Amino acid sequence: MTVSLTSSTTSTGFIPSNFVSFQSTEQFHGAVREQLAQDIEVLFDYAKLPSPLVDACRYVMTGQGKLVRPLMVASAFASINSSNNARTDEPNDDIDADLDALLENDSDYDMSRRAALAVELLHTYSLVHDDLPCMDDDELRRGQPTAHIAFDESTALLAGDVLQTLAFEVLTAEMPTFAPFNANIASQLMAIFAPRARRMVSGQMLDLNAEASTSIAQDDLEAIHRDKTGALIEAAMLMGGICAGATAPQRMALQECAQHIGLAFQVQDDVLDVTMTTDTLGKPAGSDEKLDKSTYVKLMGVDDATSYAQSLFNEGRAAISHELNSRELSDNEDNIGTANDALLALIEWLWSRKK
Repeated sequence: MTVSLTSSTTSTGFIPSNFVSFQSTEQFHGAVREQLAQDIEVLFDYAKLPSPLVDACRYVMTGQGKLVRPLMVASAFASINSSNNARTDEPNDDIDADLDALLENDSDYDMSRRAALAVELLHTYSLVHDDLPCMDDDELRRGQPTAHIAFDESTALLAGDVLQTLAFEVLTAEMPTFAPFNANIASQLMAIFAPRARRMVSGQMLDLNAEASTSIAQDDLEAIHRDKTGALIEAAMLMGGICAGATAPQRMALQECAQHIGLAFQVQDDVLDVTMTTDTLGKPAGSDEKLDKSTYVKLMGVDDATSYAQSLFNEGRAAISHELNSRELSDNEDNIGTANDALLALIEWLWSRKK
């Protein structure tokens, strides 16, 4: 039985979208974004930051971002949960009874909400700092002035700092609308999250170092981006899977999938930087060339870089498909019949993105 997602609320938020089938990728992503928007407000109410720090944090966290990493957490959680349930559960047409039973113990779902918040907080902190005059010196991000333009440089710097600390705090904070944190899951999430947060920063340093180089080999460029971009994407998929009780083989498959998708995402970004407009991207087009960055387009050209990105997306999809025990998507990726297609649908959505 297929049930549409709704915005019906419980004491802990929206009905966990992983527990019901969804009728379209857009519908699933909309439910995740709506939940995340609510959770961001809950977090800032809890944190009690002074102005203008809280204003800057809210400004950068509520812009028109793609929210790729929280969507990865939610999609991995939905896919692993549904795949595991499909292997162990007897068919049950009494959906209302199923939901009532599941909502009595939804701490795993709430841990996935915490994980989604954590990865978006860390990602946004990195963007705020990347845009500073001492780094890329950008004035536009997510279609609006960057934090140091909208506020000032010192406030932007502190906003990035506090978003980074909140990314870790949120995994165990006692916040309204969240079930008490699960200590076992929280410790596993921290073990995944912390080293990949460190790798993200290391990758940024390597990227800055590469700007001073006259040429860089593809292997070296990929090593940079497996940390700078790929590490947090790894964290997002693995954290979603952990919250859903992923088995060891499933975790290995999620990591392999994430490694391909993380690199594909960066290659695709390099292509979009030279093929899309500033209005479409929501950030300055051609900024890589302006900063003389080493990119896949510079190494390969647009056509070969596009083909390479597509091959990486295909490898990522293949890496996870078997462990999800999922049917292939139809030609229309919005024609989704079962919830365990969430992660595969996300990969299709990422491949078709234009910003």
